[in-house]
Amino acid sequence: MIASDVDGTLLGPSESLSARTIATVRRAIEAGAPFVLASGRPPRWIAPVAKPLELTGYAVCANGAVLYDCGREEVVAVHGLLQPELLHDIAHALDKALPGCRLAAERVSTDADHDMRSFVIEPKYHNPWGDGEGRTAPRAEVVGHPAIKLLVSHRGMSSEEMSDAVNALFDREVDVTYSSSGGLVELSAHGITKATGLADVAERLDVDRERVIAFGDMPNDVEMLRWAGHGVAMENGHPAVLAVADEVTGPAGDDGVAQVLERWF
Repeated sequence: MIASDVDGTLLGPSESLSARTIATVRRAIEAGAPFVLASGRPPRWIAPVAKPLELTGYAVCANGAVLYDCGREEVVAVHGLLQPELLHDIAHALDKALPGCRLAAERVSTDADHDMRSFVIEPKYHNPWGDGEGRTAPRAEVVGHPAIKLLVSHRGMSSEEMSDAVNALFDREVDVTYSSSGGLVELSAHGITKATGLADVAERLDVDRERVIAFGDMPNDVEMLRWAGHGVAMENGHPAVLAVADEVTGPAGDDGVAQVLERWF
């Protein structure tokens, strides 16, 4: 089984799939190897990647909180919801530790939810990938319903700085990670990672973890690369990812995933 992160791994600086990567992934699928996207992205951001690759299997979304069927375009499993009581307590603690931070909540939906109702943001919430997405609401609404992920933004800090500060606040209530250095961290239920999501897929497909190769570039990929039989980091990946990888390949802009898969496909 092949598992790959999306942004910064399959997608390079142009944020698009290259012809070489598309062709290599399609050859792997035709040869019978399941190809699984493992991303921090919500389900509604999966189709633009899955369709060019002709993926009809599973995608692990929201850093392991959601298992999505690309072919049927529907959520098939949800793991580790953050409940409103916990979200309220987290928000209160964050205000003291990170003054000026803004919150957003990613909620579960039964489909790709293209009308964005599942993504609720506070006023002045900043998305490093580009603002304009999400339904704006007061904080009470943002933290008032179960969520698969709480996102915290701060224009005056890096994601690394934010992660250190947030990790100092919480022990086992939530897990903190990030997939961009642009002042955004992601909080999920404790123990829910891309690795747990992939373990679910492997069990469903009857694939031993030692027969899984995984690709990633950011801290939210660390557990996945540790779990897989062979973990591959992108050359320009975060130091935490490079430290746990069994192999380092070229950057996404140079088709690093394809460089490895072309050995077999």
